[in-house]
Amino acid sequence: MKTKGFELQVKDLSEEGIFEGYGSVFGVRDSYNESVEPGAFVASLAKHRREGTMPLMLWQHDPWTPIGVWEELAEDGKGLWVKGLLLSGVQKSDEVRIMLKNKAIRGLSIGYREVDTKPAENGGPRKLVEVDLLEVSIVSFPANRRANVETVKSERMDEFARRLRDGDPMPIKDFEDILREAGVPKSMAVAIASHGYAKAIRSESEGEKANDQALRFLQMLKTD
Repeated sequence: MKTKGFELQVKDLSEEGIFEGYGSVFGVRDSYNESVEPGAFVASLAKHRREGTMPLMLWQHDPWTPIGVWEELAEDGKGLWVKGLLLSGVQKSDEVRIMLKNKAIRGLSIGYREVDTKPAENGGPRKLVEVDLLEVSIVSFPANRRANVETVKSERMDEFARRLRDGDPMPIKDFEDILREAGVPKSMAVAIASHGYAKAIRSESEGEKANDQALRFLQMLKTD
């Protein structure tokens, strides 16, 4: 089995330990003078789906130290997108969560077997055309600094949407925190929460309309 690492930059981590990002970025030359080609994971991911399996989530490629589960993996135009869950109550997983939260760890790394490659040409990198993906690890030292976690799912967003639908809106400060987690600047988050949102939850006559608008705004934040 070979490994290939990428930089991991965590903006936030949900209390449940859920995060999203990229385990691989296409077309980027790494420190091994290799690059991963678009489509390299398609066959392997299809095989996992057929067999009802997922690549393992390991700590530092150690097969004796699983720390969570990968819930979703897919190729897109950028690379291999992954969504994972660190398992609460597993000692190493709890330690990793603390390190990720404080940005003490910087890397993701894939473990794979080569299936098809192209040799380096004209000074370019060796190309990985197809790989059999076995695991994706959280590691200390990445080989490539271009892949990173771009969004981290906060379960508070789902709770916020549910409470709006149920007519039990969150306190203003909690909504402000959710906006900050989604990347909204502090001054704008304060203004939105303390003016627009506060007015909406106080207004019984416009409550349903305001809730619909808030839900649409929240959905926009989650999908950007």
